[in-house]
Amino acid sequence: MAFVMVLSYSRHLFLRFYLGAAMDNFLRGHVAAFEHFQGVGRTLLYDNLKSAVLERRDAAIRFHPTLLDLAAHYRFQPQPVAVARGNEKGRVERAIRYVRDAFFAARTFRDIDDLNAQALAWCQGGRRTVVSRDRTQRIACVFAAEQPYLIALPANPFPTEERVEVSVGKTPYARFDRNDYSVPLRWYGARSRSTPRSMACVSSTAQPSSPATGAVSTATSRSRTPAHIAALVAHKAAARTHRAQDRLQHAAPSTQALFLRAATHGVQLGALTRGLLALLDSHGSHALEAAIAAALREDRAHLGAVRHFIDQHAHARQQEPPLAVHLPDDPRLRALSVRNHPLSDYEHLTPQPVDASHNEPLTPEPTDASNTTEDRGPHSATNRCQRSRRRQRHPHR
Repeated sequence: MAFVMVLSYSRHLFLRFYLGAAMDNFLRGHVAAFEHFQGVGRTLLYDNLKSAVLERRDAAIRFHPTLLDLAAHYRFQPQPVAVARGNEKGRVERAIRYVRDAFFAARTFRDIDDLNAQALAWCQGGRRTVVSRDRTQRIACVFAAEQPYLIALPANPFPTEERVEVSVGKTPYARFDRNDYSVPLRWYGARSRSTPRSMACVSSTAQPSSPATGAVSTATSRSRTPAHIAALVAHKAAARTHRAQDRLQHAAPSTQALFLRAATHGVQLGALTRGLLALLDSHGSHALEAAIAAALREDRAHLGAVRHFIDQHAHARQQEPPLAVHLPDDPRLRALSVRNHPLSDYEHLTPQPVDASHNEPLTPEPTDASNTTEDRGPHSATNRCQRSRRRQRHPHR
């Protein structure tokens, strides 16, 4: 998108290109033009584009509220031209045609920054330098006489950053404009403010901190910062350790004292945690609590002592050692509970024959194997097998 602003008296022109026609780029064009002119015109003419005029009924005009905020900040009056009356802003229409013919045609550039640098140099000295019908006055001289009559710029420019609510979930990525940007872990439920070349995340919580900034990508991609990914890996590993320790402390309250004493003796807490979890799964919480309490009384804060006392207590109860069942690390499998069904339930799965006259299930009469007679008729199974063997021996009979 090309943003063009022309001063009515001196015909001094400002040209800037953007990657889209969104409202934030429309505002950035105004701010850049005012800084280029070092002043603001008292009245700005617009056509009826949606960034300026939302609705119009004859003389009743509803301006865009953001444009009204911009006008109040720079103290100018927005004025739309009549519908389908391009002659009312002929200076801009002719300037756009001149830009297409004299600047943009057959011009090469690397990226949008190079294009805007060429456009700024063209506006300052590379374009026509005369104005008025007799072609005797230069634009620079006329603009020097016009510039003191412009409205002075305020102390602070109008904020043109795009503000978007983003959600940072379990992964340290904030999605903005179809791209993912890695952010520190503290930015949960953050807001992003973006410019054409940078993006900053500002936390919505009450804790003040410096924003996380990064470069904006114009292509659909994922931007990663190695420090953010390393912090996520460390956070996940610490959370996994704390989750296991919390489970042990809820099942056996003496685990906390065992960990404190084991730390003072230099015992590796990771191996101790994994071993206690295995004992908890195989023997239960009551047996583990009794074994840990016995180990603490003997001042033996290591995994071998807990295993010794848990086996000793099981032997005293004449309890056989449990069988280890290795299940996949899937919480859905661990949450399943199997209920034993009575065997009588399976009898309903086999349908029983019913007597149509009495609507009662028929019970087959027992047969005596000694009284059964074998069918030797011409169509019996035995005769069929004999005929098949004869055909195999004499295929042409």
